[in-house]
Amino acid sequence: SDHMENIYGYLMKYTNLVTGWQYRFFVLNNDAGLLEYFVNEQSRHLKPRGTLQLAGAVISPSDEDSHTFTVNAASGEQYKLRATDAKERQHWVSRLQICTQHHTEAIGKNNPPLKSRSFSLASQGSANSPGAQRRPSQNAVSFFNVGHHRLPAGKRVPIMQPDHLVDVREMMSQAEGQQRDLIRSIECLPASGHLTSLDQDLLMLKATSMATMNCLNDCFHILQLQHASQQKGSLPAGTTISWLEPKISLANHFKNGAAQNFPAEINKPASVREEQSIAEPCQLTREPEEINPDEELEDICDDKEDDLGAVEEQRSVILHLLSQLKLGMDLTRVVLPTFILEKRSLLEMYADFMSHPDLFVAITNGGSAEERMIRFVEYYLTSFHEGRKGAIAKKPYNPIIGETFHCSWRMPKSDVATDAATNSSAHSLSEQVTLPKDPEGQAEPDYYTVKFVAEQVSHHPPVSGFYAECVERKMCVNAHVWTKSKFLGMSIGVTMVGEGVLHLLEHGEEYTFSLPCAYARSILTVPWVELGGKVNINCAKTGYSASINFHTKPFYGGKLHRVTGEVKQNMTNTVVCRVQGEWNSVLEFTYSNGETKYVDLTKLSVTRKRVRPLEKQGPFESRRLWQHVTESLRDGDIDKATEHKRALEERQRNEERLRAETETPWCTKYFLKDGDGWVYHKPLWKTVSAAQTQQTDSN
Repeated sequence: SDHMENIYGYLMKYTNLVTGWQYRFFVLNNDAGLLEYFVNEQSRHLKPRGTLQLAGAVISPSDEDSHTFTVNAASGEQYKLRATDAKERQHWVSRLQICTQHHTEAIGKNNPPLKSRSFSLASQGSANSPGAQRRPSQNAVSFFNVGHHRLPAGKRVPIMQPDHLVDVREMMSQAEGQQRDLIRSIECLPASGHLTSLDQDLLMLKATSMATMNCLNDCFHILQLQHASQQKGSLPAGTTISWLEPKISLANHFKNGAAQNFPAEINKPASVREEQSIAEPCQLTREPEEINPDEELEDICDDKEDDLGAVEEQRSVILHLLSQLKLGMDLTRVVLPTFILEKRSLLEMYADFMSHPDLFVAITNGGSAEERMIRFVEYYLTSFHEGRKGAIAKKPYNPIIGETFHCSWRMPKSDVATDAATNSSAHSLSEQVTLPKDPEGQAEPDYYTVKFVAEQVSHHPPVSGFYAECVERKMCVNAHVWTKSKFLGMSIGVTMVGEGVLHLLEHGEEYTFSLPCAYARSILTVPWVELGGKVNINCAKTGYSASINFHTKPFYGGKLHRVTGEVKQNMTNTVVCRVQGEWNSVLEFTYSNGETKYVDLTKLSVTRKRVRPLEKQGPFESRRLWQHVTESLRDGDIDKATEHKRALEERQRNEERLRAETETPWCTKYFLKDGDGWVYHKPLWKTVSAAQTQQTDSN
């Protein structure tokens, strides 16, 4: 090939969390099918610092940015690399892919398919095999047979025609059924004895069979896309494309929350049919819905996640999951078992971080810029304790794209901390800018209302947007979060990529903040949550900033859940407040005047959120969307919960595939793309600005 040329040059290579990115000199050896790297170009004549075999490797451009890509070798080793720009990345990726394809095909030609053979997992091998030596008593067991077949000599594989894809789909459906039967057979084995469900070979078989089916499904999807593009390019204008799989008509598909009954689906529970039959979101009315807080009722749901029973009973499933994972593996696309799920969506978890709305509203009452920053830090650090439900580390539902969650809080005005110096200035400013009043002219309520809305704006990568506002106090917060999870051995790490901004409109101040990383530790025993990392809070107008460190527990000694931080005036570099303690227990605030304040998070009053009843919620609101999964988890019926969860996820995949094939962009409902972030479509700062303009014009 003309493109089979040796290339070389400097790339940045990610080493580890400590070392980070380092420049290394890389050489693509096309003849040997190797990617080698050296410390620098001068050491090229020495032994390479590292070498990857490219045969069977996967070269993947990263979705993090336009410069990064990964090389995943068949051995499991991975290089994460970064070029200087998008053009250089494309150059390396294309050359690496050509080399990889060439050497992978060469291996296939040099290693013809095995002759037709059949073997039994448990005992068809010889008595001298390691498996037979380790489990001699299994020789009488005939568990199942796996066949490998080759086409008769001289017979060539025919070129796949588009209309043959239907047959392929049927064969794959049969294979999926056989794979499910295999998994079920393994999981039905006893937990102890000579042949158990925890047998290492069986766990490996479960993992490889599942990986194989996932790979086949991905390949089939590529064939579908190629078929669709060929039809678009070759058929005359106006021709209707028939889908390869049966597609249910979207028209009148979901009316007034009631699922339609289809004969082909009659053997499925009605709730599963409903989950699969909600219309394509972009074809629903995507106009934002104004939620009336008066329709919301105080939430009586209290699902504490303190039950260890399911975790103990499903130990084999956890081991099976671990058998599929590699260190550093991205878990975004990994389907986790249902029993480790919390009974709420991730969108609702973000709402639960605001369970102390009195502290939130009190921020704007601070008499000085310094006090407002300290109040925000206090509110920020108290939010994580209530955001976690119970001591057990469980995972909230992954929101489906287009999913939303609405709620509000009400708190008596007398419960909100005020400041004498603030009241006069705040009220005078409030008199200058008044928002439109209720047309009915009702008396002003004696409570504040904080409204919250969240939406899943992207599926890959998984990005959530959320927004909260208190109109009476002219303050709001807007944030977007991309959750990136990775397997770390005996723990799972979740990085919260994104940014939030708190707007105090009475003072014209904006506070930008980030979120810490979260870790699920001891996932094989009693899983628990730990926060880690450094977060920053900044207010550019006032020059105040806060630096907060969430400390992970060291291997030996040390305290759990420790947090330290300080608030500074950047102009003078003066520390005005220090904080230390545990984010789920007691926090100690020490001020520059020597005073000390203790906050016991376990004794802080929690304001229950207000949520509309299920019958008044839309089909894509979190609680209604996941209601059957939640009910099954409450009843302890893991199989039924898994069935409902799978139906929702399958519907999401089908919709995503349909959008890709028809090149239809996703339409968000409440949030708009703004650069790298997402902003609520009608934020309070726009409303206040419009009110100011209107009053100015009238004067």
